Amino acid sequence: MKLSREARRQSKDLFEMAHVDGRLDENRLRSIFDEIATKKPRNYIQMLKFLTRLVRLEVSKYHAKIQSASPLTEVKAREIQASLTEKFGRITAEFHHTPDLIGGLRIQLGSNVWDGSIKSRLEAIKQS
Repeated sequence: MKLSREARRQSKDLFEMAHVDGRLDENRLRSIFDEIATKKPRNYIQMLKFLTRLVRLEVSKYHAKIQSASPLTEVKAREIQASLTEKFGRITAEFHHTPDLIGGLRIQLGSNVWDGSIKSRLEAIKQS
């Protein structure tokens, strides 16, 4: 079912209300979800789905997925996280060892991807 204009607007307004100092406040968000679930306004299921989507997108902006071809040392992992924090503010990082990359790093932060892996370079050469 298509999201109505009214449900979209209300969800965006509620999403903005859940922010404190530019960041999502988990307690406010929880109370907003609880209030919608108990009051059950018109189109409440659509509102909950769209609000969940907005929250998922917002959370992904501050969560980095870092893949490396070889296991990173604790020092190197801290350096990478510090560099990302310096550029993008407070973030959380999740490190993965991915041998398929052959060499280098692949960093995903929200919808942004920085791929410095040998695998991606080989694929680029193959396609050219």
